[in-house]
Amino acid sequence: MKVVYPICCGVDVHKTFLVATLITSQGITPYYSKKRFSTFNNSILQFKQWLIDNNCYDVCMESTGKYWVPVYNLLEDTIRITIANPKWVKAVKGNKDDKKDSKWIGDLFRLGLVPGSFIPDKPIRILREYTRYRSKLVSCRSSEKNRFQNAFTVCNVAIDAVVSDMFGKSATSITDYLISSDTFDPEYCTSLLQKSLKKKADTVVESIEGYQMTQAQKERMLMVRSHLDYVANSIAELDERLDKLVEPYEDVINLLCTIPGVNRASAITIISEIGTDMSQFTNSKRLCCWAGLTPGNNESAGKKKSVRITRAGVYLKPALVQVAHAAVKSDKAPYYKIKYERISKRRGKKRAIIAIARMILTAIYNMFVTGEVWNPSDLYKIDMPHEMVEKQKLKAVKQAAKLLISLGLIKEGDISVA
Repeated sequence: MKVVYPICCGVDVHKTFLVATLITSQGITPYYSKKRFSTFNNSILQFKQWLIDNNCYDVCMESTGKYWVPVYNLLEDTIRITIANPKWVKAVKGNKDDKKDSKWIGDLFRLGLVPGSFIPDKPIRILREYTRYRSKLVSCRSSEKNRFQNAFTVCNVAIDAVVSDMFGKSATSITDYLISSDTFDPEYCTSLLQKSLKKKADTVVESIEGYQMTQAQKERMLMVRSHLDYVANSIAELDERLDKLVEPYEDVINLLCTIPGVNRASAITIISEIGTDMSQFTNSKRLCCWAGLTPGNNESAGKKKSVRITRAGVYLKPALVQVAHAAVKSDKAPYYKIKYERISKRRGKKRAIIAIARMILTAIYNMFVTGEVWNPSDLYKIDMPHEMVEKQKLKAVKQAAKLLISLGLIKEGDISVA
């Protein structure tokens, strides 16, 4: 096989140390030089100088947890680093150790057999840390809301079956009253209801009467509510800091917001995951594959096995699916709504929503490349359905005329189609 990198280095990274194998090719025969370094900053800098002294500027290492990040941070300004997915550099079981792993990674990389993972620039990586932390906080807030609601259910309070939002103004006033009071006054409870919920006053009182709530349960509810408020305040504070971080990307955010279903929060999440430079991906299909939105390719002996979408895009894929759900419900811009309805009839709702998410990501790729606002090439088919029907009728007439002429039933000059 052709040697792609005559001088390169394979690195096996661990928490406290790394093992590096320097490979120098003289003709076909490779020569190996192995060395072990600590993962402390001064030792990583020694590793960097060792590479430069040996004229090695191409390094490949496995993406082991977060242990590769400190090494990457100190090398990226001088060394070209390829971060490899573990499945592409997996060694044979029973014949592996730290030294052999680094040699195996170096041998594969030397022959160009290791595809590199997408690592964005440092500003995007910092933004990604914030957006991913925000995603965790939102999940935590949802868990606390469910926990708070379940606490009332086990106390024979079925108010969540009456109100649509357990954390709306009326429901919050009632829950605060139940936690803080030792008795239940139906008239006072009714006075706490607002707007349209006043019509359900009798049902609300009926769902609460006869509840059983001890002091210990009330104290637990207060703890859950306190933690819920803390998480909500943390999300608000995080959003303020995110607004400062995304100031250089305001034009890109406004560009993404032209897509139906995309709001500011989802636009920031998308930018933090894929960046704004699409040169990392050769085309939109590669980007969709990296995001885990394309079917798998698994065929053997002429038999197609599971072709489900991959597990990639842990943070990007949920964000795009959420955008797709919003896009298919939009009546102001029904482009994706009509496409979703057509696909769901043939393939089902779940596959249809993934298809819409893939369409949106493809549109994002082309928008980043061209700098144009969202304007699909087939948008006129959605916006001008009557014109499309007329065109389809005219096309059908032309096809019928050609068929009659080919059968010899009419001559070519007997009929004219405008």
